[in-house]
Amino acid sequence: MTAQTGVAPSPDPQVRALPGTSGRRTWPGVLTALGGAGGNQVGAAIGAQAFAAIGPAGVVATRQLVAAAVLLPVARPRVRSLTWSQWWPVLLLALIFATMNLTLYSAVDRVGLALAVTLEFLGPLGVALVASRSRRDLLTAAVAAVGVYVLVLPGPASDLVGIALGLVAGACWAGYIVVNRVVGARLTGLQGPALASGFCALGFLPVLLLGTAAGSWSAATVVRSIATGLLSSVVPYAADLTALRTVPPRLFGVLASSQPVLAAITGLLLLGQRLDVHEWAGIAIVVLANVLAVTGRPTPTR
Repeated sequence: MTAQTGVAPSPDPQVRALPGTSGRRTWPGVLTALGGAGGNQVGAAIGAQAFAAIGPAGVVATRQLVAAAVLLPVARPRVRSLTWSQWWPVLLLALIFATMNLTLYSAVDRVGLALAVTLEFLGPLGVALVASRSRRDLLTAAVAAVGVYVLVLPGPASDLVGIALGLVAGACWAGYIVVNRVVGARLTGLQGPALASGFCALGFLPVLLLGTAAGSWSAATVVRSIATGLLSSVVPYAADLTALRTVPPRLFGVLASSQPVLAAITGLLLLGQRLDVHEWAGIAIVVLANVLAVTGRPTPTR
């Protein structure tokens, strides 16, 4: 649920691990990356506790508002000087933010945190595999497919709508990776994600107004929604940017594979969502597929 939901690849393509990083310098980055991933899942679980009051859309609306309130003052985008070639990827990124977060949280509401996050994780895994036609990558794709089947075990009782929402969130995460590379190439710093968060928050403003008119905002709901915005948007983004200064991209990808496992543990501890043996097995297989995809990439020269 990177970037905004958790992030397998770098959330900012301009950030790369520093060359020649030693193991002693890498460990703080490793802990930072894991902390950001854990914060992302804790934030999602806290947001799920507010679904009964304001629904997934209300939680997403508050989360995007918090992200925009933090990122816009930091990035201070130069709106007047932007050209259309810079605007269109920002607007597309805002649409991806909105769709990705809404479908993910709706999936969490229907099928639970662990299954929703694991399905979403297929997005960055697909991006890692799509550019290659090697036998190893074909095997990795097959392993991932087996993992999803074992995880879901489709049958008459399966929530097909919830599963579909999780897969849409995964497709959006893949789109986020591709579009964010364009945004990072055309706008410096955090201007692109900050503007996209702002437009996304603006699009969800009617949801906030309707919730206010209906009297849905109790003190507990407000606190949970704000905590979700901080833990699932601001904290992971800052943690990833910090970790990628010392952690090699390949190792960062392996660490990002912990997201489905952390989601399962968080869902169990905070939401009481227990998993069957086949669900744990499916998560493990999907994580293995991601590790194979990441470690199978050639070492970058830059």
